[in-house]
Amino acid sequence: MKLRLCLCSFIVMVSPLAAADDPVTHTLDRQLSSTEKEFVSLVEAMPADKFNFAPKDGAFNGVRTFALEAKHAAFILDQISAALLGEKNPSPEGPGENGPANLTGKDEIVKYVKDAFAYAHRAVATVNGSNLMQQTVDPFDAKTRRARFDSTSMMFWHTYDHYGQMVEYARMNNVVPPASR
Repeated sequence: MKLRLCLCSFIVMVSPLAAADDPVTHTLDRQLSSTEKEFVSLVEAMPADKFNFAPKDGAFNGVRTFALEAKHAAFILDQISAALLGEKNPSPEGPGENGPANLTGKDEIVKYVKDAFAYAHRAVATVNGSNLMQQTVDPFDAKTRRARFDSTSMMFWHTYDHYGQMVEYARMNNVVPPASR
């Protein structure tokens, strides 16, 4: 009898957790964790004295620095997350969607990037199999709507677009990206 009571109590306590473990939410969060691991490790690997590096010759003239690439990607993560959560972007916009202009040091930027991923995890936790195609405000145009899945997918491809650029910057400075080690 005691065993049956314990088992029933356990099932009642665990049932809400099982319901919250939606396969869509789990898959998207796992993908975000993978993106986060690659991106954050690259930002951390770049030496502090190279954070303001940007190539200047040829087709690179006028591109963002490594630091601005990292801050821009974090700003966009915040923008998308805020739209998914129905909140205002917590990150003040710098010039060209580059995040807060006052963040200039490596440690500050690494923290900003990590905080953006934490906020993104919170947003992704709200996307599930039942609301995947639900329309929310478009992160980049408040007058239009976008499916929650569409907004979530932008977190990945946009971050990896900038990750690729940052890998080039790292290699130009003799830094082997952690993913390539």
